[in-house]
Amino acid sequence: MDKAISFIQPSRNNLKYLKWSYESIRKNLGYRHEICMADDFSNDGTWEWLQDIAKKDQNVKIHRNGGPTRLGHTILYDTLINDYATNDIVMIYHADMYSLPGLDEEILKHIKPGVVVSGTRIEPPLHPEGPEKVIKDFGIEPEEFQEQELLNWYEKDYKPTQETTEGIFAPWAIYKEDFQKIGGHDKLFAPQSKEDSDIFNRFILNGYEVVQTREGCVYHMTCRGSRFADGAKRNPNGEVFMKNRETDEWLVQNERSTRNFIRKWGTMVQHDQYLKPIVSPIYSIGFELTKPTTIDMIRLLEPYCQYMVVPSREELLQYIEEEQPNTDYQLDKKLHTDIPKNPIYDIKVVFDPTHFTQQSFDVLQKLPDIIKDSGSEGDRFELDIFDIWIEQMVEHQEDNIVCNSN
Repeated sequence: MDKAISFIQPSRNNLKYLKWSYESIRKNLGYRHEICMADDFSNDGTWEWLQDIAKKDQNVKIHRNGGPTRLGHTILYDTLINDYATNDIVMIYHADMYSLPGLDEEILKHIKPGVVVSGTRIEPPLHPEGPEKVIKDFGIEPEEFQEQELLNWYEKDYKPTQETTEGIFAPWAIYKEDFQKIGGHDKLFAPQSKEDSDIFNRFILNGYEVVQTREGCVYHMTCRGSRFADGAKRNPNGEVFMKNRETDEWLVQNERSTRNFIRKWGTMVQHDQYLKPIVSPIYSIGFELTKPTTIDMIRLLEPYCQYMVVPSREELLQYIEEEQPNTDYQLDKKLHTDIPKNPIYDIKVVFDPTHFTQQSFDVLQKLPDIIKDSGSEGDRFELDIFDIWIEQMVEHQEDNIVCNSN
């Protein structure tokens, strides 16, 4: 095929994986494809290596974030795509991925405008199994990578039962124009975490088809860099595991991004077994609490509504002060102590927070789908501790398709 791909690879202090990944692309896919790499304020020699490679390989484009802090791949993916990639097709590609022969041809076989194509990940047993990937151990670090064993197995023994399934995850490829049409990644999720789930929802809502090719594969070391900075190891029995828990930086950012994802989409991330996104309806929902409550309860409830009345002024003000630095949503416009005179939300949910239980929270997390499946305009019904009033059932999820924050 004549078409070429621009591989998009931000990296932060991941030099040994980035080298390993770059070499696999050139060794197994050749030099026809462009590789766009960004150094995100690394201190491990990444920028020096990138400059050296760019001198030797004319089809490499490099970008540097010189600090004073990291930007994250949410920002750098888009910088590389918008400012550096010269091909019509771009592929989000992690720095800890090894390209197997034929990955590019399989991507190009299935891609067309309006279609997003993912490769299949072969991974060591570091994370739970799933039907969208293959668990097979050919090494957990570049130093012990069993390259020839992987290539032999892939050529002789890897026989997928399906050519394609529906799902999306990295590595994924898209026409650059389709990516830019919806505004790219949302900076709300910078520097990282949930930016992929957000843009996947938007792909689905915009009518893009998502295809996973089972015959185009990568070997994926998984989650290196900021999430598990110390990598993986083996115990004396040969079993593999991450050396340490997630880094504090990743845990803090993941919580922030998760809360912003719920604010934007009304639910947690949802998908089927093949990781095809499931997008729930977004309604204009207002919570009216009938009694004062704690900051912890406000923190739990706030992301799940568009407006909230809490008769706890001191706690409300303290929560806004603490939480506002973590979101672009204006919390002082969302959280109030008094019920508005004129309705500014379509669905009213009235409840006593002192009776709130885990069951109540389970209902709350599913509320948009419950309303869609069982509610009608003009209805009033009780569910668990909630008194639910439906004036209108206008859905707003399509308002999220185009990202206007960039």
